[in-house]
Amino acid sequence: MICRVLLASPVKQHEGILSEFLTSIIRLETSGVALDYIFIDDHNDHHLLSRFANERPNVRILPGDTKTKSTYLCDESTHHWREDLIWKVAGYKDKFIEIALDEGYDYLFLVDSDLYLNPKTLTHLLSLKKDIVSEVFWTRWKPELIPLPQVWMEDQYTLYESRREPLSEAEITKRTQEFLHMLSQPGTYKVGGLGACTLISQQALRRGASFGELYNLGLTGEDRHFCIRAAALGLELYADTYYPPFHIYRESELDKLQEYIENLSCAKTQATPFKLEISNETSVGISRLDQSQVNSKQRIIPGRITLGMLVHNESGRYLERVLKQATEYIDHAVLLDDASEDNTIQLCQEILQEIPLTLLSNEEPQFYNEILLRKQLWEMAVSTHSEWIIILDADEMFEEDGPKQLRELLEYSSDIDYVSFRLFDLWTENYYREDSLWQAHKWYRPFIVRNIPDFQAKWQETPQHCGRFPMNITDLRGSTSPLRIKHLGWVRPQDRLAKYYRYKKLDPNGTYGNLEHYRSILDPTPHLVQWKQ
Repeated sequence: MICRVLLASPVKQHEGILSEFLTSIIRLETSGVALDYIFIDDHNDHHLLSRFANERPNVRILPGDTKTKSTYLCDESTHHWREDLIWKVAGYKDKFIEIALDEGYDYLFLVDSDLYLNPKTLTHLLSLKKDIVSEVFWTRWKPELIPLPQVWMEDQYTLYESRREPLSEAEITKRTQEFLHMLSQPGTYKVGGLGACTLISQQALRRGASFGELYNLGLTGEDRHFCIRAAALGLELYADTYYPPFHIYRESELDKLQEYIENLSCAKTQATPFKLEISNETSVGISRLDQSQVNSKQRIIPGRITLGMLVHNESGRYLERVLKQATEYIDHAVLLDDASEDNTIQLCQEILQEIPLTLLSNEEPQFYNEILLRKQLWEMAVSTHSEWIIILDADEMFEEDGPKQLRELLEYSSDIDYVSFRLFDLWTENYYREDSLWQAHKWYRPFIVRNIPDFQAKWQETPQHCGRFPMNITDLRGSTSPLRIKHLGWVRPQDRLAKYYRYKKLDPNGTYGNLEHYRSILDPTPHLVQWKQ
């Protein structure tokens, strides 16, 4: 019996990425499947969709909404979503649901237009006989982060199951690792949230599956509302990991796509585009580089740790606390002063008088073009020849027992090249902020990197939010640690106000960040969670 499937996608996409997406969907295996395509052309500045439709009889193109005026911005850092754009896309997807129901399709296959699908994806998902199932892929949501899946267990993007149970940090880390490890193995697993590459049965559509906004739900993103509505309707959500797509999240990743395509031709079955390694109970890593590929470390001083830090007018803030803690675990300090006008330099020299110190002060402030400072600091740090480089800002410090744990952590890290940690935005000394716009503590990002001679650094070339490390360090072997980092820069109201005005001055249009996030800094009643030791 022939199964009728409607493959649907709202499209607002760069031409190069869309071309690869279209190539992949026409290469899908369709044995026993009658496959039709439908797209919404959301005002693209090229004609790929129309050419695709002109060459095939089973393709429909619908015009996009003209009422929503906001521009969807994708850059080399991330994708910038605004509320009106989210609900415009939700309306597009519900339009696809309406058409699939009216025309009696057995399944609706919703696919984002920045994916390159494995040819076996569709027939495999159909064989599972699930009402709602997504094929899992892994993405660096920001260049400095480790790859993570587009499926989750609870709430906005919680990668572990809690069922409202109070959990320790160690237990949260353990459950997160178990979830990621599970998804690294070929299989089909029940999850709490999914999207982007989702097959939905006619039965699920008839029961009321929809991307429409649930008015009393504060979670961001139409996929969250779809998943919660589905669960309320008694529909289960599944994630499959046999044939992961390649996510072309940035135009720069088109080069890496060719490696994925070559692997498809060499291997009929591929579990994940990355290898996930669990070396112990507190370490998760994504491996992309063998030890044999790493340059010789003969110039490096084994076991030595260098701290790199940018400073500017830090007197009376957190610098003293941060540096005093650092003296407990570092062997060398590299400080780049961005034309401070107070006694920051003297303070650094006083606190670090027992530690070898490299201190350079710029004559004119350059933070308006942060990338220049980050590159300068990196070159200063690697020139110390220490085996490990830690980059912290002047308002960041490890939790209380961090110094004694760090030495032991790095001593037994011969098989990794960077370590990622979670950063908590403290709003008071004892509470950190947590809401849809403040979730840094749910992500692991690199703070410690091995100093590899002749490493060719590639940076995210943006004047703001460029990252503290070269973006290609995450191509190396990485791990995560449950040790937490405190971000103290939000604790004082005057500092929050100063940061708000600085962001508005340096990034007035939200080109490199998120205007909604900037505005939220001034929220008088933010949701806070108690920091627990």
